[in-house]
Amino acid sequence: MNLAVVAVSSLIVLAAAQAVTYVIARGLGRYNVVDVTWGLGFVLVALVAAFAGDGSAIREPVMLALVGIWGLRLSLHLYRRTAGKGEDPRYAALLDRHGHRPVVALRRIFLPQGLAQWVISLPIQVSATSDATAGAGWLVFGLGVLVWTVGLAFEAVGDHQLEAFRADPRNRGTVMDRGLWAWSRHPNYFGDCCVWWGIWLVAASSWPGVLTVVAPMAMTYVLVYGTGARLLERTMSERPGYRDYQRRTAYFFPMPPRRRGTARSDQGRSS
Repeated sequence: MNLAVVAVSSLIVLAAAQAVTYVIARGLGRYNVVDVTWGLGFVLVALVAAFAGDGSAIREPVMLALVGIWGLRLSLHLYRRTAGKGEDPRYAALLDRHGHRPVVALRRIFLPQGLAQWVISLPIQVSATSDATAGAGWLVFGLGVLVWTVGLAFEAVGDHQLEAFRADPRNRGTVMDRGLWAWSRHPNYFGDCCVWWGIWLVAASSWPGVLTVVAPMAMTYVLVYGTGARLLERTMSERPGYRDYQRRTAYFFPMPPRRRGTARSDQGRSS
């Protein structure tokens, strides 16, 4: 019964967050503000789970910290990136295909994001109502924290490197292919993926958290094939130098970079 309370409460909170974000987006005249709510939505679910759940007294504060650190950092980063800027090309292209009416944005952007947040946050919800971690479960717990740490490092460092690259006028019109971006065309998305597999492992340290594996699988799909890497590559494919960058650099999972002029047979290439 407690899981039902957490699940329904989380759904209500996410619906309210998306509704408020939609109103703000309409006022600003751009829908990319929804990106800022992505991380914050999970933080709200983690708070609901922490207060409404009756799970492990050790695991739940850790879960809240993991989700809170990741979500607040991401939302702050996206706010700084989008504040005062125009529409995100991904959303502009989506609305060009389906129409610019307000109901289209609500149905194609805000509603799917809210539902995705609820599904992907299932490990947080279930963990809040599961038994305490014990025995070998602590190994799974520790592995989860380790994977989360690696993921956060990839995401934060990748974002910082790209932000510094864009801030330098000398790089205008060129492709970022340095640092982590020489090993993966989407190191920040790869890091995001690892964060959620780590969160799932923490939840899976106690039954029935393992059953929420659909959550990191869904996040991986979104990042690789949904509104993440693939959609971004469609908007970047015609930029000068990007096709050479695609040939040299792994699509998603980091791999040693190739020299210029050499090609890579690459999983998930969208071009």
